[in-house]
Amino acid sequence: MATSEIKIGQLGINYVVDGSQSASIGMFELTVPPASNVPPPHSHSNNEECVYVLEGILRYSVGDETHDLGVGQTMSTPKGVVHSFANPFDKTAKALIVQSPDIGAQYFLDIAAVVNAGGPPDKAALLSVMRRYGLVPAVPKDA
Repeated sequence: MATSEIKIGQLGINYVVDGSQSASIGMFELTVPPASNVPPPHSHSNNEECVYVLEGILRYSVGDETHDLGVGQTMSTPKGVVHSFANPFDKTAKALIVQSPDIGAQYFLDIAAVVNAGGPPDKAALLSVMRRYGLVPAVPKDA
């Protein structure tokens, strides 16, 4: 059963299947308006992820590969591999994200609480939430 949309800044997360309680597969719609602030490049310690574009174009990077994915195109992220996404285009992108096992809607609710608190997001709080759910921020390439 779908949940109500979780807003994280400009991003929208609409969970279709929350498999976090049973450590099973999860699925959500991700809405990314043009030029939205997006999460930093990161990897997942505990799960794999697959993106399937439903509307618009989504720039998706996995490791050293970057593709501008259009409707019907997909890309997978193995566990532990750095990935990121962006929408530098002029139309809103929407994608279906499948995770196995699922990170769960609660992760996005926790992130939303930090991002939507007003003012610039507390980076330490964001990193704390990410780590609690097994997300590892990538070390910048020029570091």
